[in-house]
Amino acid sequence: MPNDLPLSIVMNAGSGRRDAAETRDAIRTLLDAAGRPHRFFLIEENDDPLDVIREATAHAKEVGGALVAAGGDGTINGVAGAAWREQLPLGVLPQGTFNFFGRTHGISADTHEAVGALLAGTPRNVQAGMVNDRLFLVNASLGLYPQVLEDREAWKQRLGRHRIVALWSGLATMLRGYRPLRIEVGDGERTRQLRTPTLFVGNNALQLEKIGLPEAADVWRNDGTLAGLVLRPIGRLTMLGIILRGALGKLGDAENAVSFPFREITVSPKHHRRKMKVAVDGEIFWQDPPIVFRAAPRPLVLISSGERQPGEDPG
Repeated sequence: MPNDLPLSIVMNAGSGRRDAAETRDAIRTLLDAAGRPHRFFLIEENDDPLDVIREATAHAKEVGGALVAAGGDGTINGVAGAAWREQLPLGVLPQGTFNFFGRTHGISADTHEAVGALLAGTPRNVQAGMVNDRLFLVNASLGLYPQVLEDREAWKQRLGRHRIVALWSGLATMLRGYRPLRIEVGDGERTRQLRTPTLFVGNNALQLEKIGLPEAADVWRNDGTLAGLVLRPIGRLTMLGIILRGALGKLGDAENAVSFPFREITVSPKHHRRKMKVAVDGEIFWQDPPIVFRAAPRPLVLISSGERQPGEDPG
């Protein structure tokens, strides 16, 4: 990859927060020192992120450059989707809470290290998942997990964006009670009737390793395999035990959790619904059923200086 590839950087500036401004200045200083052409496209408080991403994408195509996402999971997902559709290389400067995508591909959450990796990186093909026509990098889900994410965002608005806040809010939501999904799940050979609190689909081997699912090894192969997880209908006390197993990296041992590798599944509500709530990389969307989960038909091109190996975590 040419070392003068122009960078179109989409960054969530919020409402002009000081930390976002400082991060932007640090990125600009490092890129200027390296002589790398770049332009920022800022998502301000009242902006539609999709409009900003479209503008950045058009610029990247015009100058023959790469799209870069500087932000959390939502920003990275939106920019990655545009890069995939337009077949542009993607750079990532993670600013999120867990940074599973960046950590999987050797990209630090430290701004100086991430910019250095971007400048030294080369294009690599990485697997992405799809839920209907929407790309996802880490996970997508139906049922209880989308509600966990909605509640987590409300807690973060009050208490800040810290991992302990995310974990505590998730625990509170799960113990509050939930309505199980009644769905049909087909893989092209057979269809199963399921009653489950949630259907979770993972595309990130590091996250799957952290919660203890053996399908992490299947996803590591980068060959179009995703990991699915469903929970049997359970009470609150049993749910607490499952949460604990996940936190300890032993979810795969839970008798009420069923995980499986797959290449494509189609999910339909047992009772007709016009739309279903879907969580995609931490963002909530509504999709018309049936909901199809699969690997993207072609890879995402990521600018990366190295990928971690199974069992390793750069933190």
